[in-house]
Amino acid sequence: MLLSVNTFVSLDGVMQGPGAPDEDRSGGFDRGGWLVPHASTHTNEVVEGWFREADAFLFGRTSFGLLGGYWPKVTEPDNLIATKLNTLPKFVVSSTLTDDEADWRPTTVLRGDVADQVRRLKELPGRELQVHGSWQLVQALHQAGLVDVYRLLQYPVVVGTGKRLFPDGSAPATFTTVDENSRVLPGGVVSLTLAPTSLGAIAAGAYAVQDGRSATVLD
Repeated sequence: MLLSVNTFVSLDGVMQGPGAPDEDRSGGFDRGGWLVPHASTHTNEVVEGWFREADAFLFGRTSFGLLGGYWPKVTEPDNLIATKLNTLPKFVVSSTLTDDEADWRPTTVLRGDVADQVRRLKELPGRELQVHGSWQLVQALHQAGLVDVYRLLQYPVVVGTGKRLFPDGSAPATFTTVDENSRVLPGGVVSLTLAPTSLGAIAAGAYAVQDGRSATVLD
């Protein structure tokens, strides 16, 4: 399966607590709910498009608990997101969560080396193994070079603090934009689909004057 990271970010890259003030107050974060005033039918359509590609889900413990406390309560049969989350296989990375506590069925708790566990999951048949939220897990997957696709909805707001998708110390990487899935939505939200092309190094260059003309020089 393809491993995709699907998340909401602000202009300054924050992905913490987008959906409610009390969603994630860790680290003293008090600016939760920043996404909600910018949500629309257009953003909902994009997110539903993400979920249509899912055949399984991968979570960190915190996001598993947050989503598992909300989506099982959504029982309307035509809600695509609820149907996918409540019926498809779910995998949660945790060294402390017991099998009995992971009662959002069907769920498997992954213990041990995260990278090895995820590599094995990616070998299973299916379209996509999707990660939603799960900030710490996303960092580990990025550092290990396991993410095949990043899907982002970037909202026109600067949060100013909080957990960032790519915090200081992230492995340098280069991406290419999947153009047919990347666009500016009405209201200014940007939908991006990015495929990594390199990890561990980025190309560099410089501007220089050559024969009286400004030119770019690549290393």
